[in-house]
Amino acid sequence: MINKAGKKPPRDAYRRKIDYLRISVTDRCNLRCTYCMPEEGMPLISHDDIMRFEEIELLVRAAISLGFKKVRLTGGEPLVRRRIVDLVKILGGIEGLKDLSLTTNGVLLRDMAGDLKEAGIGRINISLDTLRRDRFREITRRDLFADVMGGIDEALAVGMDPVKLNVVLIKGVNDDEVIDFIEMTRDRPISVRFIEFMPASRSSDWTMEKIVPSEQIVSEIEKTYPLTPIPEKLGAGPSVDYRAANFRGTIGFITPITNHFCGECNRIRVTSEGKIRSCLFSDEESDILPLLREVKDIDQIAGFILNSLKTKPYRHDINGIRFRNCQRSMSKIGG
Repeated sequence: MINKAGKKPPRDAYRRKIDYLRISVTDRCNLRCTYCMPEEGMPLISHDDIMRFEEIELLVRAAISLGFKKVRLTGGEPLVRRRIVDLVKILGGIEGLKDLSLTTNGVLLRDMAGDLKEAGIGRINISLDTLRRDRFREITRRDLFADVMGGIDEALAVGMDPVKLNVVLIKGVNDDEVIDFIEMTRDRPISVRFIEFMPASRSSDWTMEKIVPSEQIVSEIEKTYPLTPIPEKLGAGPSVDYRAANFRGTIGFITPITNHFCGECNRIRVTSEGKIRSCLFSDEESDILPLLREVKDIDQIAGFILNSLKTKPYRHDINGIRFRNCQRSMSKIGG
């Protein structure tokens, strides 16, 4: 094996430490968010072409052997993957994996939170862009707001920590709900993170004009609730965090467009059919599935992962004149 678990993480061509692997376990989703996919959905990958559990386990073991420490399961919607709790148990038992987390839309979480926690998920991120049932229905094209809120409450009840809400703010769509989200953190130990609107698919109507700058949000919040910056990092992500006085929870800002954090990027992504993407906004991919499915040699798999780091660009080009939306929808990458 190239490195033993516990070794220092590998570095890319720009000397960035890469220790975080995000794995999409399915391209399927039970919502149809307007900025993510059309109402009829997207063409689906054949089940035969999606990574099996034993292949995902091999992938994670190889990454851990290189010095990776953290794994996040994404989708699509990961909780629609059959036997997802079994996969969590498998990965949770891998020596050297320090952090196993999951991002979900929360629709199925109420009935699964306890099993996921017991299987090894401690940290969970829940995507929720509105606190209004009618607007939720407009954004997601599904009337499942109560299910998501029930999932949030259950995640807290079973002791998941932290529970984070990912809120994509879009000017003219939901930017009037900032204070409502802040008030969720008054009595709940949750972290609300406001995420800049990003290009999510080839058909997305994304424009820079729809971004709500974080400075504007902070200014609006502080008219009602003075904020105190939190100097220490709250987890592995790029969020800049604050707390309102006497509130149990926190708020954060993730600004991939207006104030990108590419210089500290510590992650690579693997799609559900085994394509390694070293940058969320690049179409550069490396197909590791043949090695996982046919060769099954951890040394070769680890070597392939290392080689893929060479394609990781220094930064995305969303603000540049050469930028074009990615060919692959965000729903197939996992964000």
